[in-house]
Amino acid sequence: MRLITYRTEVTAATRLGAIVDNHVVDLAKLAAYVGNVLPDNMLDFIDLGPLAVSSATALLDSFKDLWPVDIALPLQNVKILAPIPRPRKNIFGIGLNYVEHVAESSRTLDTAKDLPKEPVIFSKPPTTVIGPGDAIEHNSGITQQLDWEVELAVIIGTRAKGVSEVEALKYVFGYSLIIDMSARDCRRAGQWIYSKGQDTYAPFGPCIVTADEIPDPQDLALNLKVNGVTKQDSNTRHMLFKVNTLIADISKGITLEPGDIIATGTPEGVGAGRNPQEWLWPGDVVEAHLEKIGDLRHSVIAV
Repeated sequence: MRLITYRTEVTAATRLGAIVDNHVVDLAKLAAYVGNVLPDNMLDFIDLGPLAVSSATALLDSFKDLWPVDIALPLQNVKILAPIPRPRKNIFGIGLNYVEHVAESSRTLDTAKDLPKEPVIFSKPPTTVIGPGDAIEHNSGITQQLDWEVELAVIIGTRAKGVSEVEALKYVFGYSLIIDMSARDCRRAGQWIYSKGQDTYAPFGPCIVTADEIPDPQDLALNLKVNGVTKQDSNTRHMLFKVNTLIADISKGITLEPGDIIATGTPEGVGAGRNPQEWLWPGDVVEAHLEKIGDLRHSVIAV
């Protein structure tokens, strides 16, 4: 399933929907129509675990596009938000997780040239999250080095503590796309959270694709453009630490819970690694694509 959080108008409450043939089907309303119950928001849906996915899939299949009145809306008639507009916890970010990105970072940033022996983990607060089409803020009083990073996002579906690499993917609810924005000149004594954790620094979406539709997260093409020019173009197969390894590593010491998000790192081509270096400025447009997930497009504005 392709799941979104949406609203029908500016003042309307957010709802959980499934995208089916360019329509958004309201899962809670469809369940109620047949006398069943499904949550009307993404986090509660994820909390139900695999049962929610199987129940919703069966429900959608049973109607075969013959939707009851007011259950399905044309996709172009709704506003799509971030799939999880307000995560319960900080996003787990993974740094230096593509070999070529390690090399370019060592040339221009204060990072080691050697490949990390363990995942490099940082975090991004819930307030970084914005949805498709929302503006990325550029505060010139804070940064003159706003940078881009396209990444696969992993959404945890089942509580994971001390899980093995072999079992790790069983704990995944689904996958999405995230842009890890970074103010390169805001790193402090090697700490990254202020650089990567400022408001609007996690464009996220447009949907969550459930894990049953992406059995192999290590074969997805991803790319990013700035003002129509390709800056990053790679594949998740080039990750240094694969998704299952990341889940196993984090869960050794930090319990992963339903709805937790892992941003799995970015390939080469970031602004800091280019010669000469390139940065984002108000008026620029950032577009990211992830195979089987979709696209994000965001303008940069001055604040």
